[in-house]
Amino acid sequence: MTMDPEVKAGIINQFQLNPSDTGSAEVQIALLTQRIKDLNEHLSDHKKDKHSRRGLLLMVGKRRKFLNYLRKKSYPKYQEVIAALGLRK
Repeated sequence: MTMDPEVKAGIINQFQLNPSDTGSAEVQIALLTQRIKDLNEHLSDHKKDKHSRRGLLLMVGKRRKFLNYLRKKSYPKYQEVIAALGLRK
């Protein structure tokens, strides 16, 4: 399951810190969030796909680690990313 290149480029443009930034924590959190959403849709149709479910759990864990890092590094930026992605209620 690959992400559409236009969608990926739009996410990177929205969250990048400078024009050549593609690997900052903010960008990686946003990309993981999009992949998690796509995989959730897939799993709602294919309930017995255990291999994809494991991949989803690994992605959620990786996103959690990036969020913890960002919260320690820059709490205002953490709040901004969470608000933009709608992760907390």
